[in-house]
Amino acid sequence: MRKVFVSKQAPQKAVQLLQSAGFEVEVGDMKNAKNADALFSLVIDRIDAKLMEASPQLKVVSNMAVGLDNIDQEAAKQRSVVVKNTPDVLTESVAEHAALLILGIARKISQADVFVRKGKFRGWEPNLFLGTELKGKTLGLVGHGRIGCRTAKIMQKGFGMRVIYYDAVRDQAREEQCGITYASLEQLLKEADVVSLHVPLLPSTEHLIGEKELRLMKPTSYIVNTARGPVIDEKALVKALQEKRIAGAALDVFEEEPKLVSGLTKLENVLLTPHIASATNEARERMAVLAAQNIIKEMSIL
Repeated sequence: MRKVFVSKQAPQKAVQLLQSAGFEVEVGDMKNAKNADALFSLVIDRIDAKLMEASPQLKVVSNMAVGLDNIDQEAAKQRSVVVKNTPDVLTESVAEHAALLILGIARKISQADVFVRKGKFRGWEPNLFLGTELKGKTLGLVGHGRIGCRTAKIMQKGFGMRVIYYDAVRDQAREEQCGITYASLEQLLKEADVVSLHVPLLPSTEHLIGEKELRLMKPTSYIVNTARGPVIDEKALVKALQEKRIAGAALDVFEEEPKLVSGLTKLENVLLTPHIASATNEARERMAVLAAQNIIKEMSIL
């Protein structure tokens, strides 16, 4: 019987699907995986060469995530290990969370919530937590895949924002489909009222947004990250926020998760969530099912 090692925090539905397909399933800490034919991993699991060596018969790694930056893909290629992920199924939930963060930081929701909870609310005031209206403002998407495109539609149709985008590869067909305009990264950063990041973590995108890029942004603009933490140089971001060179930031991902860069939590002009952009019942179930199906499908043809 072929063996699948499943990360200990994986949804039970995935375990059941694999067992129903006739696999022997072992659940545990992924660093203890050994002698497996397939691995069911999560974004928090580091799948490196050492781990793969513990399972010389390994054929498939299925990652319950849209990204693959936690997997040593070169090591997998050298060992002819098929690597799969779960795109598409979390597009809606992540795009909705991006929209939530945009709204939340623009309207100072986290600050207002703390204010009320601390008993500071004494009644209506004309200048209390003045925010920014989004209608007519410019949203700049850095990365325009499925999630970026869906975020654009939400903010265009729901809030009347104009959308521009930057991507390493220009897609004119999708521009027409989504009703958006291409811009260079420099132009986008200078022009956008809200910058929303939607790129995968690659060597070319690590610290894509650093001190130089943050200096291009308007002092009234916001930056939102639901992609991967290292896309932003967080030390440079904290400095920009402290100096009020930008109006605020909303982050769901962090450079060295779960550790936060010094000074970030002391800032009032930030909105922070703990990597939960895909955390809906619907998305997580779809992710678990697809990750399990990836293993079942790939193992059936190997």
